[in-house]
Amino acid sequence: MLRLTKKADYGLMALKYLAEQAATAAPHPTAQSAKDIAEAYHIPPQLLAKILQTLTKGGILVSHAGTNGGYALARPAHDISAFEVIRAIDGPLFITSCITIHGTCDLHGHCTIKEPLRKVNDSIKDLLSGIRISDLVEDAATASHAIAGGLVTIGI
Repeated sequence: MLRLTKKADYGLMALKYLAEQAATAAPHPTAQSAKDIAEAYHIPPQLLAKILQTLTKGGILVSHAGTNGGYALARPAHDISAFEVIRAIDGPLFITSCITIHGTCDLHGHCTIKEPLRKVNDSIKDLLSGIRISDLVEDAATASHAIAGGLVTIGI
């Protein structure tokens, strides 16, 4: 089964939180502390701090020092994809060991599944690239419609 790491999950949750806070504080969003984000989602604070630092180094977040310091999105939420967040935290996404940044595997000349698996890998990358942090933020109308509507279809 293909799964995101806990770090990637936490990173996406943190960016969702920051996007929500930026939307409610517009046009002057304020930085949010790692502690506040950790408390909001029950994320281990030390792990979240490392993830936020990684996302800052990756140019996805900006950090502000000082009493009212914390983290904020480096770009608008609609300009940040789930794929770039996952890649910043976990590195390149490959579903098999034959598709790597280091070249081909030992079975390169005889492999019959490399091309189909490359297509799956590309499809996953394209799907995650199409999901924006702003897509993760639910407004009140969307949330109440999903609850009242029963089954929800996700069109991605």
